[in-house]
Amino acid sequence: MVKVRRRKGREGFQVDILLRFPDGRRMRERVKPPVATHAAALRWGMQREAFLLAGGAKPETKKRALANAPTLDQFWPRFMGGYARANQEKPSNLDTRERLYRLHLKPKMGELRLDTIDDEQVQRLKGRMSTQKPKSVNNVLTVLSTLLKAAVDWRVIPTMPCRIRLLKTAMPVVEFYEDEEYERLVDAAEKVDARVHIAVLLGGDAGLRRGEIVGLEWSDVDFGRGLLKVRRSIWNDVESLPKGGKPRVVPMTSRLKAALAAHRHLRGERVLYGGDGAPADIDWLHWQLDVAQRRAGLRRGGRVHILRHTFCSRLAARNVPMLAIKDLAGHASIETTMRYMHLSSAAPREGIAALEVRGTRVAPATLVESKSSEIN
Repeated sequence: MVKVRRRKGREGFQVDILLRFPDGRRMRERVKPPVATHAAALRWGMQREAFLLAGGAKPETKKRALANAPTLDQFWPRFMGGYARANQEKPSNLDTRERLYRLHLKPKMGELRLDTIDDEQVQRLKGRMSTQKPKSVNNVLTVLSTLLKAAVDWRVIPTMPCRIRLLKTAMPVVEFYEDEEYERLVDAAEKVDARVHIAVLLGGDAGLRRGEIVGLEWSDVDFGRGLLKVRRSIWNDVESLPKGGKPRVVPMTSRLKAALAAHRHLRGERVLYGGDGAPADIDWLHWQLDVAQRRAGLRRGGRVHILRHTFCSRLAARNVPMLAIKDLAGHASIETTMRYMHLSSAAPREGIAALEVRGTRVAPATLVESKSSEIN
């Protein structure tokens, strides 16, 4: 297979040649051709391909070099330290990578050398995860793909040993509380504890994520202007920036502002604290929300993110502009915000209203009436 692509940020083209030999050996070569046009680069690449197939390369030398390729288990610590942590990924992302590797990659692929992870091995991995949701499978495949690409970049292996194709996924259905359900949860949370009441309002009235809820400090609450400054997230006692890497400012609803004002304390910098007086953590938040959900007659589980979905859904249902929802929720991509826009009734109304506007063109019904009058 010969591909020609324009080199990113540079002049000229790159020829990508992938060869599969009858005995199963693979070889890949990426090179800049000494020509200036796409057609000429393609011709050059086909000539180079014929040269390699005729014996111009030395696959046996390459095979000896790959004998020292590390196994997946051996390379994993280097990948996590030199790639994931070096790129300052969020603590939650690091934990997710470790969990996916421990549960899915290590048991069956940990002892494989990186250069021997071929297409069949990837398909077997997909087969072992056939009961998982497509998105869960894609998460594991993405970790494996990123690891192998890092190994190629660091010249641990010469080329990608396999092609990793993600499964097709449908747009996930966003679960949220209807207004009546959310108000029941707010009332139930207030009866459980003032801290739980505040946590529910921070999620449903301000759209904070769970790490942002437990990480909120009194210095982030501007009572004078009625604003919340969301500028940190906590995961396993590690502080980082909110998801997306950017702080944001969210106006407070009157009831959230009143609840925070009534809860002011001198226990520490954090707004929420646990039963032992220490700053609240995510486990405490899940446990308390589970109690409130049970009292409200809602499905239990301590799910915090459904409050954030409820926040975005309520804004969309009230015809708040999409870009405003994106900024309030702190979405990195507008595609994430668009998951909620089917709840907005503004677009259908505006579309039908456009049909009511009469311009210089004559409506079809008027034409029919005029023709019938001429006949009469």
